[in-house]
Amino acid sequence: MKITLTTLNSRFTHSAIGLRYLYANMQELQEDTTILEFSINDAIQSICEKLLFDEPDIIGIGVYIWNVSHVAELMHIIKKVSPKTKIVLGGPEVTYEPFRVNLDEADFIIQGEGDSAFYELCKQIQEDKSIERITKITLPKLKELKLPYEYYTDDDIKNRYIYVEISRGCPFECEFCLSSMDEKVRAFNLDEILQEFEKLWQRGARNFKFVDRTFNLNMKAANAILDFFLSKEPPYFAHFEVIPDHFPESLRTKIKQFPHGALQLEIGIQTLNLDIANNISRQLKLDKIQSNIAFLENETTAHIHLDLIVGLPGESLESFGQNLDKLMSMSSCEIQIGILKKLSGTHIKRHDIDFKMVYSDIPPYDILSNSELSFNDIQIMKRFARFWDLTYNSGNFKNSLPLLWEDASVYENFYAFGVWIYEQTDSTWKISLQRLGELLFTYLTEVKELTAQDVADKMLEDMMKLKGRAIPHYLKAYASEFVANAKSGTSGFNKRQA
Repeated sequence: MKITLTTLNSRFTHSAIGLRYLYANMQELQEDTTILEFSINDAIQSICEKLLFDEPDIIGIGVYIWNVSHVAELMHIIKKVSPKTKIVLGGPEVTYEPFRVNLDEADFIIQGEGDSAFYELCKQIQEDKSIERITKITLPKLKELKLPYEYYTDDDIKNRYIYVEISRGCPFECEFCLSSMDEKVRAFNLDEILQEFEKLWQRGARNFKFVDRTFNLNMKAANAILDFFLSKEPPYFAHFEVIPDHFPESLRTKIKQFPHGALQLEIGIQTLNLDIANNISRQLKLDKIQSNIAFLENETTAHIHLDLIVGLPGESLESFGQNLDKLMSMSSCEIQIGILKKLSGTHIKRHDIDFKMVYSDIPPYDILSNSELSFNDIQIMKRFARFWDLTYNSGNFKNSLPLLWEDASVYENFYAFGVWIYEQTDSTWKISLQRLGELLFTYLTEVKELTAQDVADKMLEDMMKLKGRAIPHYLKAYASEFVANAKSGTSGFNKRQA
């Protein structure tokens, strides 16, 4: 019996740790099992061709929010050309109902952590036993699972992020998050994990992305992992998702030792409004959050990524704007602005009536309107988030973008800028860096009525920080004075480049 494990990753540089867990726990069926990974940018019929080339009896597919529509199309084609092939689905998008994408062509569905359940199902199929279409499984004992890390290939290590974990689950109950459905946090055997990480390191792995929801919850484990990396010679990259209010001194001491570019911390803030946080069962300790962000900002070289959500039940645009302004006053780090999604199974559904929550039933199931935000408001904020990524989070306009707001509200000024950009472009995509810079220059000089030379000086610092880059045409008239200032040391530009 031939078995193929597959999924469609959101990008080529991503890798599927879930498939490797399944493969690691296939026991005697492992020699007949193959992993084939694709991305959502690959043509579906080409994926199907490759999956069916060796005529597998079973195809197991990992289903996620970014690929569920693609998987539905893929199943349709597989069943058209190879109806005898059994399709087994697993992953977050099939673990909780209702399914909002038609997955009727799947033969079997595993709901929950299928690390060992997939093997059991394959054995039942092999033995031609009568099987229920949907299998709901209990949580596996993590310390009994075989670990997946040896099944990352040399090509994975060379070209992709290596996804790893030391625990599963989350102790918090944030209603928009699937992790709130977990019963508790469960840990893998730490010694075994560290041995596997050492093997990966010896094979050349340098990009580690931890998928733990609360990396800094268990101090013993967190400190051991940080010590592992601190014992290594850079360059390397380690990404952790951390809770914002738990940075004891032992953790702070270690984080301060990481070299520039080695450590990235993702911190879910979501809202700073205590009433809104209470609506979604989210714990907020504002004093600790502010203290910890200040520590990370001022005493470490870690790259910080903060998250805010638009559309939470009861939160107005004014409240969201206050959140953004507050975070900007606390930190200069990346702020990711997300749009609320209604994931099947999450308790956010309890607010549907009281706050008139209306969501799309098409992935990614994002909010369309609610009692505080109209559909038009949501559309504007989606564009706000996109333009924020292109300008602020990209770091391309580090010196010039703050001219938008100076001492006033970041949110209000960027909101107006985003509305204006969309009026000029009628698009949020395929806007080149050159075009974006020109739009910013025009807005600052013509709408904000700032002095052109002052704006040009800041923009030239931004645009010319890379060697060999040509002076943009809209700044050429101001370049000579900028160069003169650079040579005299009155601008922040590098004298050598001038």
